[in-house]
Amino acid sequence: MSEQSLQLVHEFTYRVACGPPHEVGVGPYGSRQYFAMTGGTVEGLRLKGNLLGAGSDWMLTGPDGLMRMDVRVQIETDDGAILCAHYFGPCEANETLRRAVTACVPTEFADQSIRSHWVLETGDLRYAWVNQTVFVGEGRLLPAGPGILGFEHRVYRLS
Repeated sequence: MSEQSLQLVHEFTYRVACGPPHEVGVGPYGSRQYFAMTGGTVEGLRLKGNLLGAGSDWMLTGPDGLMRMDVRVQIETDDGAILCAHYFGPCEANETLRRAVTACVPTEFADQSIRSHWVLETGDLRYAWVNQTVFVGEGRLLPAGPGILGFEHRVYRLS
């Protein structure tokens, strides 16, 4: 039996602009905030496009203080395919990130821990490979413009 090693291969960079948070309040699972995804891009060798229509993050902060992303967006590729994307994972709301959000300035990837698991789905045969691929990402704050909250994620496929 041969031993296989898993490798991460950069698949695309995703940049997204977010609207201001809407406080849902404290519920049975923690404190919930809703963020509208107002625009974004996907840039990679095999996958390029823009966000299509409305997307949202239903961010949940648990009693442990950890924020958990729960984002769904749609991507239209530069050649007209439609993909649904769902990404989720923990976000460390440390002091560096809190200050950067308040000032709307970028962070570096190492400044905080924003990790995500991505599920992509499409019926377009040109992109059928995304339906069978495991994706993970790391994120950072990257404002989408003056006073506009935004994030950048480097997304990798498990190979």
